[in-house]
Amino acid sequence: MAVLILAAVLAIGLGISVISVQQVKMLSETGYSVIAFYAAENGIERSLMATGTPPSIGTTTLTNGATYKVTVRLKSVSGCTADNYCVKSIGDYKKTQRALEIYY
Repeated sequence: MAVLILAAVLAIGLGISVISVQQVKMLSETGYSVIAFYAAENGIERSLMATGTPPSIGTTTLTNGATYKVTVRLKSVSGCTADNYCVKSIGDYKKTQRALEIYY
């Protein structure tokens, strides 16, 4: 009887530890998501501040290791319904990606 009780307690303890490890991993990746989002936002801001129309296109690496890739579509090309052009920026940090798109 004691062995059965210990086995049940062990199974419950292992189940709780597996769930806890998964939660800790998910919380750390939430921070990566925020960094990726702000990298994408940085790409949008820099493309809007660039001179020329349409703004610059390309991939840039930031000092914290995050990257962003900016793509620009002109009006009426590939579904862009903006007055001038559409700018899409994809931020990437440790295999986490977030994207922003603006219509200008």
